[in-house]
Amino acid sequence: MTRNNSRATRLACTAALAILISAFTACSGSLFKVKPAADLPPFPATATNRDTGGVALRVAPLLTDEESQDLFEANLPLSGVLPLRLELNYSTGGVPLDLKRLRFRLHDDAAAGSGREWKMLSPKQAIAQILKANDVYLYNPNSRKQFEKEFGAYAIDLKIPLTTSERHRQGFLFFRPPGNGPVRSPAGLMLSVTGLPQPLEIRLN
Repeated sequence: MTRNNSRATRLACTAALAILISAFTACSGSLFKVKPAADLPPFPATATNRDTGGVALRVAPLLTDEESQDLFEANLPLSGVLPLRLELNYSTGGVPLDLKRLRFRLHDDAAAGSGREWKMLSPKQAIAQILKANDVYLYNPNSRKQFEKEFGAYAIDLKIPLTTSERHRQGFLFFRPPGNGPVRSPAGLMLSVTGLPQPLEIRLN
């Protein structure tokens, strides 16, 4: 290779790198256009309600593919993530209710299926699964941080206790199905909750 050819190659590589860096810098928005969590609609009338020792738990019907796409600009079930919306109401107040003690277990109804366990995901684990399922590997790190912030706002906060001054908390839990594939019309799902005054078991569908 001549000196001129070598110089031309270096210039071309430098130009390509500059274009790539420029593209990364320009694409600084979120990876997905997530709706503000504050815009979530009220719980539907078809939500399931359970009350135990002064704590009421309400669970919304499972999101459809279209509803997931509308909220997150991503089809979470097709990506292998099941979002489950729930709400806690501490009607009695008094002693703070430590939500860190709550344990949520999602499983198939043993009578209707195999009793298989679903894995609960943190918001960051759910995001990693969404990106992997959608083949999103090359992105501006700031765009991922923005997506994590907007997506994470939907997760229910279980770190801060419920108190007399704040008796209400709602948000999403995220689960990975057995077999690690897409969520395909799950049936006979049961949600078990421990750590409340009394344990609960709720049939979701």
